[in-house]
Amino acid sequence: MLLSMMTWPEVDEQLSNGICALLPVGSIEQHGPMGLIGTDAICATAVAQKAAEDVGAIVAPTIEYAPAPFNTAFAGTVSITPDLFGALVTQVCQGLLDQGFLGVFIVNGHGANLEPIAQATASLPKSTVAIQSWWAPALVNGMRADLYGDWEGMHATPSEVAITQALHGARAAGVAAEPPKKLTTDYIRAHSGDRHGPPDQHRADFPDGRVGSHSALATPEHGAMLLEAAAQAIGEEFVAFQQACRALKD
Repeated sequence: MLLSMMTWPEVDEQLSNGICALLPVGSIEQHGPMGLIGTDAICATAVAQKAAEDVGAIVAPTIEYAPAPFNTAFAGTVSITPDLFGALVTQVCQGLLDQGFLGVFIVNGHGANLEPIAQATASLPKSTVAIQSWWAPALVNGMRADLYGDWEGMHATPSEVAITQALHGARAAGVAAEPPKKLTTDYIRAHSGDRHGPPDQHRADFPDGRVGSHSALATPEHGAMLLEAAAQAIGEEFVAFQQACRALKD
């Protein structure tokens, strides 16, 4: 169920059952030569909606704008500050709680979102907000490793590109047909969580926008499998979270 497509009496009836909400968050940023600008939001939204269908949950409208300053040297990227993003997420979560949702389960699609979300939502009542990136559950991580190995990389990953292909069709690979520069273990460790440098330097280091990710390995078939696995895993985690929130209320 999509919150934006429900009437208030329909929402009111659901709230009487003691429920939590799913909240997708993404970004608006470049995803390499063949990846869509809205990839992170598209993936988070699709996973949340599929999980909601499976477990009977309500999905709040996606928060698409997020911090992505390192990518602003690429056309199409729109970045907001971590403080503004954190405040927005916090107010949306508080608004959902004030409406009667027992908790908010955030489905994340952008690595740079995690830290500001955790910092900002710490001010909300304890145990009312959970955060999980769609790619993080063991089931999905294992599938990503099996499909792409080290070529999953860090940005414009074949797994996220594959999900968008399953939903919206594939774009021609173009220059992305060639493998990108391999990342070292030290680089991955130092830049996890999207801790990248200034925009101009980042583009100089990764001219086509891919960060160790061989996007052209993606296929719509892979995307359908990844979406199914992510929705299953997120759905299971959401159900456990909702049960915990209900127990706290009781």
